[in-house]
Amino acid sequence: MHLKSLTLRGFKSFASATTLRFEPGITCVVGPNGSGKSNVVDALSWVMGEQGAKSLRGGKMEDVIFAGTAGPSGRPPLGRAEVSLTIDNSDGALPIEYAEVTITRIMFRNGGSEYQINGDTCRLLDIQELLSDSGIGREMHVIVGQGQLDSVLHADPAGRRAFIEEAAGVLKHRKRKEKALRKLDAMQANLARVQDLTDELRRQLKPLGRQAAVARRAAVIQADLRDARLRLLADDLVALRAALKAELADEAALKERKESVEAGLGEALRREAALEQQVRELSPRLERAQQTWYELSQLAERVRGTVSLADARVRSASAEPVEERPGRDPEDMEREAARVREQEAELRAALEAASRALEDTVAHRAELERALADEERRLKDAARAIADRREGLARLHGQVTAARGRAASAQAEIDRLATARDEAAERAAAAREEYEALRAEVDGLDADDAELAEEHEAARGELAAAEAELSAAGEALSAAERERAATAARRDALSLGLRRKDGTGALLGAGDRLAGLLGPAAELLTVTPGFEVPVAAALGSAADAVAVDGPAAAADALRLLRGQDAGRAALVLGGAPREEPPGALDVPGARWAAELVSGPEVLLPALRRLLRGVVVVGALRDAMELVAERPELTAVTAEGDLLGAHFAQGGSAGAPSLLEVRASVDEATAELAELDGRCEALAGDRERARERRRECAARVEELGARRSAADRERSQVAGRLGRLGGQARAAQGEAERAAAAVAKAEEALARAREEAEVLAERLAVAEEQPGEEEPDTSVRDRLAADGANARQTEMEARLQVRTHEERVKGLAGRADSLDRAARAEREARARAERRRARLRHEREVASAVASGARQLLAHVEVSLARAEEEREAARSAKAGRERELAAERDRGRQLKEELDKLTDSVHRGEVLGAEKRLRIEQLETRSLEELGVEPAVLVREYGPDQPVPPSPPAEGEELPEDPGHPRNRPVPFVRAEQEKRLQAAERAYRQLGKVNPLALEEFAALEERHRFLSEQLEDLKKTRADLLQVVREVDERVEQVFTEAYRDTAREFEGVFSRLFPGGEGRLVLTDPENMLTTGVDVEARPPGKKVKRLSLLSGGERSLTAVALLVSIFKARPSPFYVMDEVEAALDDTNLQRLIGIMKELQESSQLIVITHQKRTMEVADALYGVSMQGDGVSKVISQRLR
Repeated sequence: MHLKSLTLRGFKSFASATTLRFEPGITCVVGPNGSGKSNVVDALSWVMGEQGAKSLRGGKMEDVIFAGTAGPSGRPPLGRAEVSLTIDNSDGALPIEYAEVTITRIMFRNGGSEYQINGDTCRLLDIQELLSDSGIGREMHVIVGQGQLDSVLHADPAGRRAFIEEAAGVLKHRKRKEKALRKLDAMQANLARVQDLTDELRRQLKPLGRQAAVARRAAVIQADLRDARLRLLADDLVALRAALKAELADEAALKERKESVEAGLGEALRREAALEQQVRELSPRLERAQQTWYELSQLAERVRGTVSLADARVRSASAEPVEERPGRDPEDMEREAARVREQEAELRAALEAASRALEDTVAHRAELERALADEERRLKDAARAIADRREGLARLHGQVTAARGRAASAQAEIDRLATARDEAAERAAAAREEYEALRAEVDGLDADDAELAEEHEAARGELAAAEAELSAAGEALSAAERERAATAARRDALSLGLRRKDGTGALLGAGDRLAGLLGPAAELLTVTPGFEVPVAAALGSAADAVAVDGPAAAADALRLLRGQDAGRAALVLGGAPREEPPGALDVPGARWAAELVSGPEVLLPALRRLLRGVVVVGALRDAMELVAERPELTAVTAEGDLLGAHFAQGGSAGAPSLLEVRASVDEATAELAELDGRCEALAGDRERARERRRECAARVEELGARRSAADRERSQVAGRLGRLGGQARAAQGEAERAAAAVAKAEEALARAREEAEVLAERLAVAEEQPGEEEPDTSVRDRLAADGANARQTEMEARLQVRTHEERVKGLAGRADSLDRAARAEREARARAERRRARLRHEREVASAVASGARQLLAHVEVSLARAEEEREAARSAKAGRERELAAERDRGRQLKEELDKLTDSVHRGEVLGAEKRLRIEQLETRSLEELGVEPAVLVREYGPDQPVPPSPPAEGEELPEDPGHPRNRPVPFVRAEQEKRLQAAERAYRQLGKVNPLALEEFAALEERHRFLSEQLEDLKKTRADLLQVVREVDERVEQVFTEAYRDTAREFEGVFSRLFPGGEGRLVLTDPENMLTTGVDVEARPPGKKVKRLSLLSGGERSLTAVALLVSIFKARPSPFYVMDEVEAALDDTNLQRLIGIMKELQESSQLIVITHQKRTMEVADALYGVSMQGDGVSKVISQRLR
């Protein structure tokens, strides 16, 4: 068995999936510090079940998940960490039927975790038990981390014993023992509880037994009480059933009487209904007679009115007309109107329409007059008709008159509708004109809104540009501020580098106590930019020196350092003798170092002395050439390499000197000042951009408000436009409806005229037939009335013409007035003549109408007398039937009252019967629910006809043995005795006091539980003895296994220690040899040449080597399939390292070794080599190399 591979995904610094493939033998993992080598060891511990975050060098378990890296190329944090370990199990070391086992552990950032074996989810306990059976304990003794050696060194004897037990596999036996002990503890608690319960039950049994005896006595009394109650209940039930039977017989007699009364009432109601039907049939006859009388009365009144009207017309027509005064000359008025004729063209149409209507009215009147003349001629011809046809002819005349009246009404309706149609058309035209005007206004508003929208969009574009400019200025300012912050931080960090914590810092801190202290030389000197590195290399330690004004101050400073034990410091002394400046150099590109430094005059001589013979050149080749030509000079390159004829110094970059740091601080300060100015300028740009954005936003808001106002105005105008459109459509619709109504009215007029013509023909045919009675003058009267209506219509038409003329006069001015006056004056005489002729004609017609109306009135009065007789006859017949109906109603009312009384009696009987039934149901329900006995069974077994059995014996009473004894014989039912029996039983039951009805059951259950717990108590005692036997067996096994493991480990320790410490002596000692179960293990180590044996008195390397010896001894005594060592040889020298490597080779024969190391010798013995590196992105990467 050995480890085959380890795959890490998102574990600590291994962000990407990384796989390390292991082979049997030694595998070394190398790499620089901080590259992630130890993370491989943590991954192995973690995947095998490590639960301590501190053991994994973290604060919490989520720290194992890759947390991400900073920087431009940084990677974001991951949400999970996954590690998979594949183990070769071809030898069957693991108790699982797989040749290869893969253990996987996954941790999520929310704290959840998963464990898998070969892809199947499992528990942590499953993994631990699987590994513990192969020699890999839960405490991970096979993984020796960086702190493992310290734990071995600082462990107490019990801790060292635990290492040996872990390797020997004792842990699973201890776990078994601990589990048994936990069960014993729990069992002891259960045992004590069961014992307490048993004692408590024993105490409860005695009082509960007494309660059970009372309950048995109460059961006897309750049985007697129940029997008495059942018998009394049965007696009540039988009595109620007998009373109910008698009540039902009385109720049947009442129902028979009620049925007979109901039959009589039904017959009375049928006769009443028949009489009501007769009264209802007589009512229409009476109503018809009354209607006929009313109609004839009205007709007589109308005829009388017609006679009066005809007489009035005759008188009116017979009166002499008033002579009209002549007006102006028409020709003069026409000449005057000719001057303004052009102004009346627009108003002439309305007047012509009114004139046409007047002409139509005149024509209609003339037609009616001709029809009236024809009708008068026809009446003269029909005067010889027979008398018995006069009534029919009168009706036909009435129909003709009505038809013509409807025609006249239809004509008037047509005129009214035509007027309404014209008015609606005028309103529609006015509304349309206003709609068009408002539409033009809306179009103008739309155009203005389009211009305003263009301005708004332009302003929004400017606002967007201003916002973009503001954003760019803000970003530039943020970038500059970030750069300034970074520069300030760099300057501060460099300034911290100027603060030395050695003797230099002590001198600078004691400046107030030292006279002649000038300050740090790096702050006092100024180096030509670009030459800081070569000058610092040339000065050496003097670059970090403190400047003083002379030797006396230097001596005081040195005495201060020594007295305070503050360390060492370099001093540059001022006031040295002046030296001549060096001559010119003939080397191209070379400069004297002393020329590159300037500062206080007091320090310049010392600087020239320190830099005498030092030349600054470009590269190391130039330095070699210079020193070769002039050995007395020392050359220093731009990279800081110093080369002379007798001394050289340089190499890779080291810690910067104070001079270089001061130059960097000055450079950072200058850059910071530049960035301050740049930030101020950018802040000004941002403020200007912000102001411009504010102006653009205000402009956009103003235009938006204007657009909103324009939208509201446009909405209002659009609303008005919609209303006007609706009004125009409504007016147009009204005009169309009026036109349609005119068409319908014209159709009705045509139908009325057609009907009038048909009726006139029928009347003509009827009148042509011979008859004895006078002809009916209704048609003539109708025509006369129509003529009057036509004349009235003509007058209204003329009035309408006059009205139109007045309107035209008001609108058209004086010309139309003169024109109408001229026409009126011209027609005045002709109209007067026509009026006189018309009055003569009307007088004649009115005289004829009056004569005919008087004849019709005589006939109507005769018919009215007949209608009065018919009305009286119908009224007397209806009154007789109503008297009979009232008598029948009185008889029905009497029968109804009797029926109500009988119904009440029946209802009372039913209520009493229902109450008895309810009482019976209640008794039956009580018998069934309270006593548990069916009603039939109750009456059959406990009825009053059943004998009463003897009562059960009282407590202590003995019944006679003779069955014929009165005490043992049943007795007849007597209600009074049973009531006494019930009262005695209730009294006896009350004397018992409180009775626990469950005492018998509880006593039996408690007795059974006491017996059960007693048996369980015995079982627990037996189980405890068995567990104690298991603990003893485990202790024996642990003692045996530990004794063998200790002996083997002690033997191996002596050998390994002697190999690691040649000539030394080391051994393991038991702290309590008499008790192998609890004894600790102590280590005695005596290196060669020393007498000490305590580990605390050894050196660090010796203690580490002793700890290694102990671990290796455990490994050899109880080998494991693999071991992981993390820099265990870091504190060893080459000799001890070589010895440890030899032991590793021996371990290699039986185990697989994975070693984290920095030692080359350890790498040389490895079979495979893994290199771990970390680039700037903070992610560990692995490369591998097989060596054998």
